[in-house]
Amino acid sequence: MVGSKDLKPSTTPFFPNVFFHNQFCAKPQWPAPNTSLAGQTAIVTGANTGLGYETALQLLGLKLPTLILAVRSLGKGEAAAAKLRKLHPKADIEVWALDMSSYDSIQAFTRRLESQMARVDIAILNAGLITAAFSTVKSTGHEEAVQVNYLSTMLLAVLLLPILKTKGPPDGQPARLTIVSAALTLAAKFPNRDANPLLPSFDDPQTYDGQEHYHSSKLLAHMFLWKLVDYVSADDVIINLADPAWCKGTELVRWATGAAKVFVQMFAALTGRTPQVGASCFVDAVVNKGKESHGCFLMSWKIHPFSAFLYTPEGKVVIKRVWDETLAELDFAGVRTILGTKRA
Repeated sequence: MVGSKDLKPSTTPFFPNVFFHNQFCAKPQWPAPNTSLAGQTAIVTGANTGLGYETALQLLGLKLPTLILAVRSLGKGEAAAAKLRKLHPKADIEVWALDMSSYDSIQAFTRRLESQMARVDIAILNAGLITAAFSTVKSTGHEEAVQVNYLSTMLLAVLLLPILKTKGPPDGQPARLTIVSAALTLAAKFPNRDANPLLPSFDDPQTYDGQEHYHSSKLLAHMFLWKLVDYVSADDVIINLADPAWCKGTELVRWATGAAKVFVQMFAALTGRTPQVGASCFVDAVVNKGKESHGCFLMSWKIHPFSAFLYTPEGKVVIKRVWDETLAELDFAGVRTILGTKRA
């Protein structure tokens, strides 16, 4: 199998060329008409709106009988679930609390899965954000975007692995774990790449750049996945990253106000994919793609190389640093035991 790590780094010299291809040239790969998720259980985080809601809708359309909407606001989650239940009255749609800025909430969520669910086949980790101003999560001290998009998402991913392995499909097929990513990782400047330690360098308000922190937070996930798949068999859980491209009708830039909000709305109207097309990237990742996608970055429904930096000698050093620092950060949750790794 040829995965993202085996491909040559992208040689596209100008990121707008990538953007143009993504938005206007790539063609969706929809599930085959007879595709059925009968008997399965899926989790979608950030599922009360935007791409998360549309992903949930598409999974239910494939005869998914059990769906967990993992959301920060139970009220908004229940409102979304009510709409989905009207469209799919035979499905069991549950709303569970999950605050991605809280390690405690993530651990409570996975403990509940372990104790209450007999089956978990699919997890799509969609929750994420872009911040407009520097802010930290009080319980961890980390900058909010890096906390939610990277550290918390990686914690949830690792904690889900033994659940997916033991409660996944009973027919010997692997469970599926897809983490939402972004093509913007290919444009990340990653100015603090030489910082050692690295993760604390994102917590400095003097060097904060909202857009770059978003790019880098997604790039960190690529680095972690680069190493993670060495510890996870595709026979147990297929893990991949999926980019939905730039989409209209989402709340990713809900912070925008005034002229910035008008610009974002106009740009989205002119260039954005519909939520239906964007969410199809996630459904494709868990339905159409197989073991060949394990450890891969999926962009425009195809396996794509990671950022060119990851293939360089310098990049390999930073990947190792990100891996070690992340395991140390998440040591409290027993991630090394789950992955079978040892303390460095």
